Amino acid sequence: MLISNHSGATTFTLLGIPGLEAQNLWLSIPFSTMFVAIIMGNGGILFLVATEPSLQAPMYFLLALLMVSDLASTLAVLPRLLWLFWFDAHEISTKECLVQMFFIHCASVVRSALLVAMAFDRYVAVCEPLRYSTILNHTVVGQLSLVALAKGVILILPMPLLLQRLTFCRTVIPHTYCDHMAVVKMACAHTKVNRVYGLFVILLVIGFDLLLIGISYVLILHAVLRLSSRDAILKALNTCSAHFFVILITYVPALFSSITHRIGPIIPPHAHILLANLYLLMPSLFNPVIYGIKMKEIRYKMIKCLCRRDTLAINPGYKDGSE
Repeated sequence: MLISNHSGATTFTLLGIPGLEAQNLWLSIPFSTMFVAIIMGNGGILFLVATEPSLQAPMYFLLALLMVSDLASTLAVLPRLLWLFWFDAHEISTKECLVQMFFIHCASVVRSALLVAMAFDRYVAVCEPLRYSTILNHTVVGQLSLVALAKGVILILPMPLLLQRLTFCRTVIPHTYCDHMAVVKMACAHTKVNRVYGLFVILLVIGFDLLLIGISYVLILHAVLRLSSRDAILKALNTCSAHFFVILITYVPALFSSITHRIGPIIPPHAHILLANLYLLMPSLFNPVIYGIKMKEIRYKMIKCLCRRDTLAINPGYKDGSE
């Protein structure tokens, strides 16, 4: 039966994780735990940056925007996934599916663009420390943020628009969310334009953004290796360590997930779907941990906030001397 996406009654069925449908309730436990951890971790960093005057620097503003993009990606995926696991709610309307697709992929593109901006921030901090506040003022950071958002919207908006032109002869999506390529495979019409455009976005985002990040780090290493003091070298490298780890957990799973989409049955379906979820959720889960551990300002403020809260719980009349 041919089902047209132009019909208001059209729905897709999200299968979940192929082969593991009977374990949905058990699978919901780690995913719901991740959901709580992501909300608390990213929300905690956002709260600190918003309320602590000492964290109002451009670097922390970019970090806060990264947390926002991580939360947007998580909120686009996990509530719908948990609803599927808990209540067997597999049906999703075409409109909801395309909206979910847009927000998932848009958040990923924005996250990647912010990592490029943060690489530029690290380059200025290491190579031009005396001019840091001049080069990266709040106006420049605001412009970089708008460019990141515009890049996400401009690149991803054509995906659902192109899909609206198609008709679908299959409606069961073997996935936990409306991934672009998973929906494209449901179409019975010619999908070359959709596939080529999807590949173009991947190459532009992963390829071009990684190229810019790579150039930044080559220039940083060139500047660091010219330092005469070993302590200065270690301090400069430590300045970039958090950003470097975030790059690894963002791009490596994304690149691997993209490759598995195109090599077909070599990868078991359940492994591919689990990887596709981890590729979206790992940065959101680990970014607050990495920045909390590697950035002493964030770590110090977080410990201070927690200690103050515990003190207030024990002694409600206590007042912090900094107030």
